[in-house]
Amino acid sequence: MKSDDGLRKRSPWWGIVVFCMAVLSLGGASYGVGISARKIFLAQEEEIIPIIAGGALDDIPALMRGNLPSVTTSMVFGEERHVKPPRMCDMPEDFFETLPRAQGAVHGYDKYNGYIRKYRARRGFLNERELRAARVAWHYFETYTQPNTGLANSVGNYPSTTLWDTASYIAGLVAAYELCLIEKPEFDRRITQLLTTIKGLELFRKELPNKVYHTQTGAKVDYTNKPGEIGFSALDIGRFLVWMRICKNRYPYLANTIDSVLLKWDFRNVLDAEGLMFGAYVDSETDETVYAQEGRLGYEEYAAKGFALWGFQPRLAHRAEPFLTASIYGVQVPYDGRDPRVFHSQNYVVTESYLQDGLELGFDMPHDDSSPAWVHTDGWRAEFADRIYQVQENRWRQTGFMTARSEHNVKGPPYFTYDTIFSDGYPWNTVTPRGDYVPDHAAVSGKAALGLWALWDTEYTDVLYEAMIELYDPENGMFEGLYERGQGRVEIFTANNNGIILTALLHKVQGTILTPYIGDTEVWYTAFRDQDIRLLRNYPDPPQKEDWLPALRHSVQEKADF
Repeated sequence: MKSDDGLRKRSPWWGIVVFCMAVLSLGGASYGVGISARKIFLAQEEEIIPIIAGGALDDIPALMRGNLPSVTTSMVFGEERHVKPPRMCDMPEDFFETLPRAQGAVHGYDKYNGYIRKYRARRGFLNERELRAARVAWHYFETYTQPNTGLANSVGNYPSTTLWDTASYIAGLVAAYELCLIEKPEFDRRITQLLTTIKGLELFRKELPNKVYHTQTGAKVDYTNKPGEIGFSALDIGRFLVWMRICKNRYPYLANTIDSVLLKWDFRNVLDAEGLMFGAYVDSETDETVYAQEGRLGYEEYAAKGFALWGFQPRLAHRAEPFLTASIYGVQVPYDGRDPRVFHSQNYVVTESYLQDGLELGFDMPHDDSSPAWVHTDGWRAEFADRIYQVQENRWRQTGFMTARSEHNVKGPPYFTYDTIFSDGYPWNTVTPRGDYVPDHAAVSGKAALGLWALWDTEYTDVLYEAMIELYDPENGMFEGLYERGQGRVEIFTANNNGIILTALLHKVQGTILTPYIGDTEVWYTAFRDQDIRLLRNYPDPPQKEDWLPALRHSVQEKADF
């Protein structure tokens, strides 16, 4: 009994002693393991760091390290890469005297399917009249850009815009800076506010930007500017991507901001595996999203190159086929061969899409950063553009009607018309979006006229220039154009018209507006490499030579066929 009582009295102290011994033992063991692990880790660090940095034993794919460059012609062929020209106010007086000239270049296709035009673009400093037109066109954006969002109205005071017209505003902004109408603080303020707003826009069903937004609030709206969502446009997105690439390449300090905008978008439904582009709309009965092939000859290929500039592969969208031709004033005018009765989309032939390709992209392939200015590596686009020009000059010479056809806004109903070279089986057809024939709305388009003047240095475009260069309201911008049947000016002001006119004037000074990317890697190609998000949203890898769009050719129109 005594011994039992003694054990009971000693048991608390004995437990404490045992506990302390256990703690010390575990602590010592943990310390030993920690020291050993640290030694192992440090020993491995000496081997791992050089491997990640690119040592001889590096087996990690360059793509995963984020340093695989986009392959361009200058890399493959060892040619000198183009450089961004200086702003107009920084150009030496002899700048245009030092430009390389096409010596002995023969008109037509070359063996690589590039095309050498028989026409040349205008180059030189802006004269007094052209500078005034540039200032007036820029004044449109000074007047109609919303201070709260940085978005510019598509049409005058109407507070609505699309991604297409936003791209036209960006075009005007770049031109205003490069032509020295504004300085860098103003440019930076505007582009930063605009990109911040676009990044924050609510997307159509969490995919891509809605077709229309309210410029004062940034809210999704329908075509009547009432709240709602109506789908997305592959063509609008393609044009926006062209100007995002132009800004990123010209102003590398904006690169991360631009990438962050696009990395919020989901591209899985806008391009299919074969490279066709799809827009989206909402079924009015089921409220479900419907994806439909979008784009016809002219605009489709231009927008496709916008996607290709960001590494996508829109192979079928970039092809001219299926196309047919209509013989008009001795020119085989190309038009889309898909039957509108089957595909429910009209085949409008207008000037604008060819102008944008020439002014912004030089009729070149997206991977071309080194070819001479007079060699257009997207050959068939340059050839078709010459046909589009030639048929309009021929009409003027044979009928006396000045002709520079493009879709344009009008004041009052129907508010918008497709003023075509050819559509619905008829030449010089002017129709509403519903297909109604409205010949009284036929016009000489301001943007088309000055765009033709910039890219085709001819007697005829001199005539267009004289008709358009002073067609403006100093308070609102350049007028949309002149009615063909003598009703006077098209008294309306738009972002697209003023943006393209500024683009044409910038092209005279600097040539092709897209310049090469000068960085080595891009966040666009490296973000989310450790996640499934790149695959889910269809973000592309940096394009290699095997990813280049093929350079094609088509028959050349050499002479009249009647």
